[in-house]
Amino acid sequence: MNTHRERFLKACKCQPADRPPIWMMRQAGRSLPEYRALKEGYKFTELVQNPELAAEVTLQPIRRFGYDAAVIFSDILVISEAMGQPYELLEQGGVKVDFALNSKADVERLDPSRVLDAIAYTPEAIRLVRKELGNERAIIGFAGSPWTLASFMVEGGSSRDNTRSRALLYNEPQLFHALLEKITEATIIYLKAQIEAGADVIQLFDSQGGTLSPTLFWETSGRWMQQIIEAIDDSVPTIVFARNVHHNWNEVMRTGAQALSMDWNIRLSDVCKKIPATVAVQGNLDPALLLSSPKTAIVETQKILEEMRGRDGFIFNLGHGVPPNAHLETIQAITETVQNFK
Repeated sequence: MNTHRERFLKACKCQPADRPPIWMMRQAGRSLPEYRALKEGYKFTELVQNPELAAEVTLQPIRRFGYDAAVIFSDILVISEAMGQPYELLEQGGVKVDFALNSKADVERLDPSRVLDAIAYTPEAIRLVRKELGNERAIIGFAGSPWTLASFMVEGGSSRDNTRSRALLYNEPQLFHALLEKITEATIIYLKAQIEAGADVIQLFDSQGGTLSPTLFWETSGRWMQQIIEAIDDSVPTIVFARNVHHNWNEVMRTGAQALSMDWNIRLSDVCKKIPATVAVQGNLDPALLLSSPKTAIVETQKILEEMRGRDGFIFNLGHGVPPNAHLETIQAITETVQNFK
């Protein structure tokens, strides 16, 4: 078996002959009543920045559902804040940063060197989760891809199409690449600290990768993720989630990630025909099914499990984040279906 695959499966606490490992995409806890009760007294950023609270939110889905891995509770925008651009999560949904990047001066004043001082809370939360879990579960650390994070920073928050970011990329490519370089430097520092604290696996979320044209993807997103993965240097397995990049799988594989995470808009078996058997696959249940009945969700879960039967290195997951109004009984039914699959 490929060495990377062995390490990846070991990190997932699941042997190749067992059923597929399962965990939910980021934000797995936000549909839980225990999370909502905890959140009543805090802003989202206060939960993220408090290691004890972040550890508690991380552990809540594990206690309730028994997933094979815990995704550390954090946010991709902690890096922008650490470099000097604060943000907030809006109650009605979406993200807003304190100021959009509008000029060379805005980019120049971003400081990646202070990342560890500013966001030491996430590595500390990982240490607390490790102390609680021992070796029973894997811990998934993560960060946003440089392109995805840059798009938030330039747009001033959430954007469907990233038109302003893409225009800046065309009009001032050197400036945009200077921004990507700073984000990449900060992300490497941040992820190395997560690994040192006890993260078993690192996932990069290129949630905005699909807003780039196919000809721009590698230079704007892929190669920067490659730099991060090379800097980690096989110390832990890496996963890349690149949303809506179905025209760029060759470039996604060039990043060097040991596993590719898929959104729900493609058949996993089709992707598996395009990538080597030595690359693990994660995905890709439609998150909308968490709003359906358990019976319906079980049927769709079984379809994916049967479709991927016999493919080594498969991790069951959603095709994106957990909706905040997800039905707990449906999540439980999906989890048990995977856990009981042989």
